[in-house]
Amino acid sequence: MRPVRFVALGDSLTEGVGDPVGDGWRGWAALLAGGLTEQTVEFTNLAVSGAQTRDVLERQLPAGLALRPDLVSVVIGVNDTLRCTFDIHAVASRLDRIYGSFTGQGAVLLTACLPDPGAMLGLPGALARPLARRQRAVNTVVHALSDRYGAVHLHAAEGAWLTDRAMWSADRLHPGERGHRQLAVRFHALLTRAGLADGAAPSPEPQSPAPTTSAGLWWLATAGTGWVARRCTDLLPQLLALAADEMRHRARGTSARLDLRASAAVSAALTALSAGERRPDLA
Repeated sequence: MRPVRFVALGDSLTEGVGDPVGDGWRGWAALLAGGLTEQTVEFTNLAVSGAQTRDVLERQLPAGLALRPDLVSVVIGVNDTLRCTFDIHAVASRLDRIYGSFTGQGAVLLTACLPDPGAMLGLPGALARPLARRQRAVNTVVHALSDRYGAVHLHAAEGAWLTDRAMWSADRLHPGERGHRQLAVRFHALLTRAGLADGAAPSPEPQSPAPTTSAGLWWLATAGTGWVARRCTDLLPQLLALAADEMRHRARGTSARLDLRASAAVSAALTALSAGERRPDLA
């Protein structure tokens, strides 16, 4: 009997950032791989820190398809919301192609909706609300396409784990070891209920202590400075413009228009995918 092939695609979350082991990262996907089955599991992690949906489509997808996985996880989208190039139509189209390519090979697809990065970073309201709106849009698309392709979908955008500081690493954006274990445990439970996993569930208890306040300050003073600088160069000008628009609408009492505009964009993106499915020239 050949080994079960599990391939993980995505960004730093799936790469395992926040869960250090030796000189590298482990992460939720590796933890999950260890509990899928009593058989041998061939696990390949193609996730790369900073990846967006375009990177997964153009680079990770071909490599993943070549491995012909039995199980594939595609958890992506937060980095798209942190870029000035954010376009929910493009995100939806890319995810549709990625999901469809793997399920077309017969792979079981794992997906997840993700928390709002602005809230996780504790940004002021006028800056956080545009990011929250973008993440809700991505999550809505992921929900819809997960249903369309019969994915095993994890609702990770809500729950008590988001406010439990012990779950998160020093950077406040990536889970720590406990958080990665929580994701692995929750995915394992979903797969077990679906009859797709029969191995022992990963332990929820970490082997390393939660990050301290001093660790958080050290991260900000070292790696965090570069991370913030890179995001600010790309996103900050647009985010400030979005915040100004947010404040104007709040002053006029028309904030609901921004939510309606975002919802309409998501609906249009999903409708366009459905139209493309009916027309061979757009497939």
